[in-house]
Amino acid sequence: MDLTITPSAAKFIQRMVRFGGAGEGAGFRLSVSPGGCSGLASEFSVEAEPLAGDAVVVIDGLKLFLPAESRLLLQGVTMDFKDTPLQSGLVFVDPKAAGCGTCGTSAPPPAEVAVSISSIPIKSA
Repeated sequence: MDLTITPSAAKFIQRMVRFGGAGEGAGFRLSVSPGGCSGLASEFSVEAEPLAGDAVVVIDGLKLFLPAESRLLLQGVTMDFKDTPLQSGLVFVDPKAAGCGTCGTSAPPPAEVAVSISSIPIKSA
């Protein structure tokens, strides 16, 4: 599975599992669905065992319980964790999503933005 988990997201997941009270073999159940500016809306929980239909996916030592649809939607995605005054939680950066940039939960803006000077009105002298 092609899912990248940033160090900050890994730390968040590790803490959730450690303090989730689900026991030694617990995992992080992540369910995503289409929605949100980045293209994904998510729900997560710490579970003692995978639910029916979940696949157990281990990435960098993290045990994830992923439903079938989530595995498809997370393909090629980078999962990050942000904790700022404006936003706290998991963030999904999907290079396939267009993003709207208006809700505060979208993927980060591109490094470069093209601006056309043809839209700038010119005053005559």
